[in-house]
Amino acid sequence: MGKFTKKIIRFDIETLINELNKALADEYLAAYQYWVGAKVIEGPFSDLVKKELEEHSKDEYNHAEMIANRIIQLDGVPILNPHDWFRLTKCGFLEPKNFKSIPILKQNIQGERCAIGVYDTLLKEIHGKDNITYHLIGKILEDEVEHECDLEQILKNISMKK
Repeated sequence: MGKFTKKIIRFDIETLINELNKALADEYLAAYQYWVGAKVIEGPFSDLVKKELEEHSKDEYNHAEMIANRIIQLDGVPILNPHDWFRLTKCGFLEPKNFKSIPILKQNIQGERCAIGVYDTLLKEIHGKDNITYHLIGKILEDEVEHECDLEQILKNISMKK
């Protein structure tokens, strides 16, 4: 990290890297949760939900990529061992137990709500202290809010058709 870059960050960089690695763990797990949900989903509306889950999985992986790149910019090391994902996660992993559309949608809505809360909290902590990370997390938060809205709308539409 450049000397000037260090000067414009007014937040403990080690703490920031740790928080970003927690977010990275959440993103990896969310990407997998969406991906595996798309693989196992069955029953009515499964094609519609599968398509949305696959799209969200790619988005979550892109978030992981963005966060890992920022960690490296801060001279940190992104999570190297997948076992650490479970140690660091704030939102956890919700293993699909019921492969029908509605339970899988509800499960993923719960994950999005957790992510929204985590990113909102992080934004408040770094506001005015690291503008680069702030804007990065703001973009990810915007996507997570969109994901929640997308999933809620699909759930609403499915529920109306029953």
